[in-house]
Amino acid sequence: MAPSLMTPEDLQKQIQETSPWIQLVRDEMAQVLVGQSQLVDRLLIGLLCNGHILLEGVPGLAKTLAVKALSGSLSTTFSRFQFTPDLLPADLVGTMVYHPQITKFEPKLGPIFNNLILADEINRAPAKVQSALLEAMQERQVTLGDKSYPLPEPFLVLATQNPIDQEGTYQLPEAQLDRFLLKVTVGYPTKDEELAILERMATSTKPYETQAVATPAQIAAARDTVNHIHIDPAIRKYIVQIIHTTRFPSLADASLKNLVRAGASPRGTINLALTARALAFMNGRGYVTPQDVKDMAADVLRHRILLSYEAEAEEVSADSIIERIMSKVPVP
Repeated sequence: MAPSLMTPEDLQKQIQETSPWIQLVRDEMAQVLVGQSQLVDRLLIGLLCNGHILLEGVPGLAKTLAVKALSGSLSTTFSRFQFTPDLLPADLVGTMVYHPQITKFEPKLGPIFNNLILADEINRAPAKVQSALLEAMQERQVTLGDKSYPLPEPFLVLATQNPIDQEGTYQLPEAQLDRFLLKVTVGYPTKDEELAILERMATSTKPYETQAVATPAQIAAARDTVNHIHIDPAIRKYIVQIIHTTRFPSLADASLKNLVRAGASPRGTINLALTARALAFMNGRGYVTPQDVKDMAADVLRHRILLSYEAEAEEVSADSIIERIMSKVPVP
């Protein structure tokens, strides 16, 4: 059904029909994770928007555990890569193998041909491995020899990385960063959450493994509903104004002059609208509010704003710049 032909009542009914699996996945992941509700919701938004997610935080904050818990909650295939300095592109995407019996090369597809890909500590591998992911992440295909092979649907790269100031890390290329729908920063748990973690995890028994409670068909149906979520023209202009201000921040706040080397690309505009729609869907609404846009802005934009050397010298973060921009852009 075309968005223009769907009434608000029909859309609300479709939301109710296609969203129950989201709470089932949340409940299943809560069997493994303590707290981290925002992280879980961001992973679900990645599923709904068909977008890749980058999780950043110091070691030991359950980034890998969260991705594995999500994969166990879905009836999908899963592959985990531990990124190391000696990893080769062929280890991910595959290669052409020569068969002397038939005197020809045949493709040997790599483990990237799965639905969910966990790229663990992605910034500990060199640039040539990162570049091998670019085609897969954007085109959802892999080219071996002279032929391209489509990746399965859904296909999501869920990557974890340690902060760049940690030992043995590489800076991800800007072209690859821009292909991530969200960059989510994972923080420390509260004292109460850490006490619950201690009580649940500090045993020698086998940890709980999540059970599949959602299928690719349910995810596809939910994605179709998300595409029908209404965005008012005033909110569309609000999103465009936010992105425009990341490129020329001094127009909104003179104190931001010379702090931004480059702002968000049009991909940021698209992704901010997409994720706001997904958030509205998860909250049971058929329309996007300005608060949905505000809630998603930092995760969509923090890896798309390139800081100047002056900003780095003054230890100004992308998050603080986004916060100042959001406070200056008029809300519809």
